[in-house]
Amino acid sequence: MSSLLRKKIIVTGEDQPPEHRLARTLSWPHLVALGVGAIVGTGILTLIGVGADRAGPSVLLSFAVAGAICACAALCYAEMATMIPASGSAYTYSYAVLGEVIAWVVGWSLILEYSLVVATVAVGWSGYATGFLHGLGIDLPGWMTHGPTLAGTACDGTAQAASFGVNLPAVLIIAVVATLLSLGTRESARINTMLVLLKIATLALFVAVALPHFDAANLKPFAPFGYGSVAGACGVKHGMMGAAAIIFFAFYGFDAISTAAEETKRPERDLAIGIIGSMAACTVIYMVVAATAIGATSFTVFGKSAEPLALILRQLGQGGIATIVAAAAAIALPTVILGFLYGQSRIFLVMARDGFLPPALAQVSARGTPARITAVTAVFVSVIAALTPLDVIASLANAGTLCAFIAVAACVFVSRRRDPNAKRPFRTPLVWAVVPVAILGCLYLFGSLQTVTQVSFLAWNAVGLAVYFAYARSRAKVA
Repeated sequence: MSSLLRKKIIVTGEDQPPEHRLARTLSWPHLVALGVGAIVGTGILTLIGVGADRAGPSVLLSFAVAGAICACAALCYAEMATMIPASGSAYTYSYAVLGEVIAWVVGWSLILEYSLVVATVAVGWSGYATGFLHGLGIDLPGWMTHGPTLAGTACDGTAQAASFGVNLPAVLIIAVVATLLSLGTRESARINTMLVLLKIATLALFVAVALPHFDAANLKPFAPFGYGSVAGACGVKHGMMGAAAIIFFAFYGFDAISTAAEETKRPERDLAIGIIGSMAACTVIYMVVAATAIGATSFTVFGKSAEPLALILRQLGQGGIATIVAAAAAIALPTVILGFLYGQSRIFLVMARDGFLPPALAQVSARGTPARITAVTAVFVSVIAALTPLDVIASLANAGTLCAFIAVAACVFVSRRRDPNAKRPFRTPLVWAVVPVAILGCLYLFGSLQTVTQVSFLAWNAVGLAVYFAYARSRAKVA
């Protein structure tokens, strides 16, 4: 048991050997932009429709509940990131505070989260790009725009034939983003900032055009499926809390900021500003956009749409603005890929340093970027995006994130009890309220996920523990 709970002594960036040392090039504006870029994306552009379909107008409360739980988790992340300014995010904090086997489970869960988010957004971008090319008169072969599908019966009772496919546009965008990250962290941060500004301008345009059409009648009935979580067809859970469990996908991304600790100029100050600032900004953006969407059009109109904001604008007779919003979304979505691919490559980097992955992958290029691990990560994620059917992908990614959030909140609690006098540049306010809300809220959201998602998550971690005992445990450097 003592070997399972052995802890790692944290080595910060300056104490790393030169071949493993990352360049400090980021300040708090870069971190806020990284967080907003990772958070604002697929969630508000597509999941608002999924949430409205499951909760009706009470999806506004779903956003509020998911945002409140994420805000508590963000405060915990801010304390741990400034206290332990090292790459690796929840994996590193767990290794230093809770012990090795827990850190492995968290790291394994983060692989699930980051990989599936990158793959999901890449597939979503592929759909936008394919539609854009179609508008230009360029039609790609069908097999080139989607992954393989299996024969069966869909939830609506329709038959589904088997088909072969490789989603090449999704692979292409992952390759482009990975190349940008390999060129330099500062360079990729600058491009990310410009695309984030474009994304915010696009959402502001939607609000400016749709808000004048707000009709309070569209908010009735406010909670047609109730305020809890009720199972429906194919295990899909409806109700305000059932929608919150999916909309949770729309809020996380701020955890990617904590992976930038070793590349931040002043981590004690900038990490807290980046995490809390991006979370606060995105919560305001989401509530304004969601209220505008629900008030402008009945949720029954756009609830099942893959592009709900553009559909709402078309319903309002603003086809030209809808085209602009759709095009800007396609241009800006890669910021989500950049944020999560950046975070996953840094987590893999730290796991390689710790001996859980081949140490050669931890080497840093002359530009101060982990080019090797970034390339390996891109290949790994590209395979998922190109070949995997992603029916419940958002829910499964949520499960990995909920695990990480619970671990970070637990780290705050344990470190406060174990070492109350340790230096904490940022201290979580009202910690005895914030930590329980974060842990219990995440557990409740996990219970609101589909049963197949919960079983898949447990199966993923069962495989992970087998890998740990068969391979990783004996190779850990702390051994």
